[in-house]
Amino acid sequence: MFAIIKTGGKQYRVEPGMRLKVEKLPLEPGSTLEFEPLLVGGEAVKVGAPTVAGAKVVAEVLGHGKGKKVLVMKFKAKVQYRRKKGHRQPYTEILVKEIQG
Repeated sequence: MFAIIKTGGKQYRVEPGMRLKVEKLPLEPGSTLEFEPLLVGGEAVKVGAPTVAGAKVVAEVLGHGKGKKVLVMKFKAKVQYRRKKGHRQPYTEILVKEIQG
């Protein structure tokens, strides 16, 4: 069984037991959260409008962290203009416990 959930402006295909890094959520490690799935698949596919009624995905927060560094460069030719900036996107790691529905 699998489901499609939406969090942080992105959609993810999840299955029970799957670890996932999503946009940072304001939750403590060890807490649980529930998502309303957009689609639940398996033997029969249920498509929501916009979410599947009565279905939910239960997940546990494992921790928080930062992703790999992304470098942003600015450069203009012939004028000695160069700028270098780095960014590390914060994330929350979750573990999908079960899919109900």
